[in-house]
Amino acid sequence: MSLLPLDHLPGPLPGPLPARAPACDPTPVGCPSPTPSSSAPSTPSAPFSPSSPSSAARLACRLLTVLPLLLIGAWAVVDRHTVSDGAARLAAADPWWLLAGVLFTCLGWVCAACVRQGAIPEQLPPGLLLASQFAAGAANHVTPASIGAHAVTLRFLQGRGIPLARATASLALYSLVRPVAKTLVLLAFLPALPGLLRLAELVPDEWTLLLIGAGLTSGLTATALLVTAVRPLRRPVLGFVRTALTDVRLLHTRPSRILALWGGAAAAPVLQASVIASVGAALGLPLSWAQVVFAFLAASTAVGAVPAPGGIGPVDAAMVFTMAALGAPVDLATTTVIGYRVLTVWLPLLPGALVLSALIHRKVL
Repeated sequence: MSLLPLDHLPGPLPGPLPARAPACDPTPVGCPSPTPSSSAPSTPSAPFSPSSPSSAARLACRLLTVLPLLLIGAWAVVDRHTVSDGAARLAAADPWWLLAGVLFTCLGWVCAACVRQGAIPEQLPPGLLLASQFAAGAANHVTPASIGAHAVTLRFLQGRGIPLARATASLALYSLVRPVAKTLVLLAFLPALPGLLRLAELVPDEWTLLLIGAGLTSGLTATALLVTAVRPLRRPVLGFVRTALTDVRLLHTRPSRILALWGGAAAAPVLQASVIASVGAALGLPLSWAQVVFAFLAASTAVGAVPAPGGIGPVDAAMVFTMAALGAPVDLATTTVIGYRVLTVWLPLLPGALVLSALIHRKVL
């Protein structure tokens, strides 16, 4: 007989707990898979709708794939006279010098890829990087101020897993190094060509310099005030500046990056000027290679900041004026510039657009 007072409990004692079934991972073999209950109603799968998000994304991808080709077609219709005149004049030119111009054009894309690699610490795949710069050239010629080329490169860097802040800092470094290197190359040509050109004709007057200085000062002041007044912008801007300064210090501790960045930026304008010199030699332009290179450096430095698509327009007029000041006939200088644009813009534009479409279709961009 138990000594515990169990007789006054309101009901019987609970029985022993049932044994817990061992936990079973669904992946190993031998564990029974759970069977759905017959009482639970089955939810029918939703039928495919053409307006679903996946189909909309595919449609947007297809539109982006053909958009570069549509832009090129529209631009060709608008500027058809330049294309026809340039092609007619180049048809009677020396083909071997034109082939040399094509070679210098191709080397320009390799040079641009070297500068892009030198502006970022991570190692990029060389083949895809070169393809992206070839495609960026096509995008650059239909957008002002190199926006298209920077957008293509930014998408490429983000596709390689590079954070947005570091990719943006790389674009800023690229945009800063190229004009600095071009100016240094121009200054190196001045002592080599004494008395070649009356530089006073290319130097802006006092009022123009005053307007340029006032514009730069007001732009920097407005940016500083905007960052100071708008607090949500302060943190991303300061983070971008810290990332940019850190990457600049890191890149300039690696000799390979220094050579790719500064060497490529210095070689790029020389290669572009070599294309003009090759076209001029094919057409019989009475200027030496050094004179043509100096004319291109002076013209692109003077009006290169004008936000025209690919620099077309202001740079072309400045090159014609500079070569005419060096003693070339105006009509021959104009033909040389047209041929230069045919080789560097119109000839690679359709292949570059096809490469851009392929990169978008393969989700590289």
